[in-house]
Order: sequence, then C-alpha cells, then structure tokens
Amino acid sequence: MIARLKGLIWEKMPPNIVILDVGGVGYEIEVPVSTFSMLPKAGESTTLEIQNIVREDASLLYGFYTQAEKEAFRLLIKVSGIGPKSAIVILSGLSVSELYEVISSEDVARLTRVPGIGKKTAERLIVELKDKIKGLSLGIDLFNGQTPMADPTTDAVLALATLGYKQSDAEKMIKKIAQPAMAVDELIKLALQSSMKK
Repeated sequence: MIARLKGLIWEKMPPNIVILDVGGVGYEIEVPVSTFSMLPKAGESTTLEIQNIVREDASLLYGFYTQAEKEAFRLLIKVSGIGPKSAIVILSGLSVSELYEVISSEDVARLTRVPGIGKKTAERLIVELKDKIKGLSLGIDLFNGQTPMADPTTDAVLALATLGYKQSDAEKMIKKIAQPAMAVDELIKLALQSSMKK
C-alpha cells in the first residue's frame, strides 16, 4: 500500500486532481480542494499523505496535505453511504476542525449543505462519528500558495458544477464572492465555505 508520495507537481487540474511525478512515474491523485489550494505550482516539489483504495477495476489514490485530513477521510469512508468521492467533497468544504465542530455539535443542517449529503446521511454521519472523531488529531488549517488561472471565475464555476452544484447556482456563488485577481482555488474554497455557513 502507498502511504505517502513525494515528488514534483507535473500538472494541476481544477478542481481537485494533481499529477505527481515520483521518479519518472506519474501518479494521478484526487485531493480535497483544501489540499489543492495549498499545492505549489507545476515543477515544484511536494509531499502528500496517500490513501490507496483498490477496486476490482481500478487502484485509486487520494491525497492529503496533512495527516489530520487523511485521518478524517478514513473515518468518513467507514460511514455507511459515504464513499471516497463524498468524503472528498465534505473535506473540500469543511476543514478538519470545522468537521469536528459540526459532528460534535450535531449540526445536521450544515452537513446537508454538502452536495450529495441528505438529512438521513448527515444524521448517520453524526451518530457513527461522534465518539470516533474525539480521537482525531486536529491539524492546522492553512490555505495559501494559490496558483492563478487564465480564467479563474469560469474555472471555479466548472469546479463547483463538478462537485454537484447546479450551473446557475455555481455562477451565483462565484459572482457573490469574486474579487479582482482572485485565484480559482481561493474562489472555490470561499464559495464552498459561504454556502455551508448560511
């Protein structure tokens, strides 16, 4: 099993895919938006904590900037009805400390704002994780090193659509927060945080 990869960023594909070159081998890794926003630009070195999930038809890699994110991902995918994709979406909108807060306070409403998470799933998340999450080591949440994109607002809208939002809703979310010179990663993160804190 692959637990960690260190290499050069070969390519970053918004909203959350990165190709990491490790000794001449390119690994395609899906990451939360929080991790994506912290990655350096192409050609620079980085290290990712890896969760390898093997299926009959594929071997999938999920990467995290911190061990705390990886631990949270592992807890999430143990919940019935939560697969890797849903876990990545949850961690894209909630930091580890925010997830801890939401679970501890039993905030069902906030969890249901995550695309694909209904009331029953949110309640199940809280019931199954409330005791387990107490032992989760909370990491420091940092969001920096964003890489400017050619058309950040368009890329951000497409990214939100990929995460499950309607195109029209995604456009409204980005329009509401967009400022000159904002990077696509920053737009996505702020849009997700804004939608979950209403």
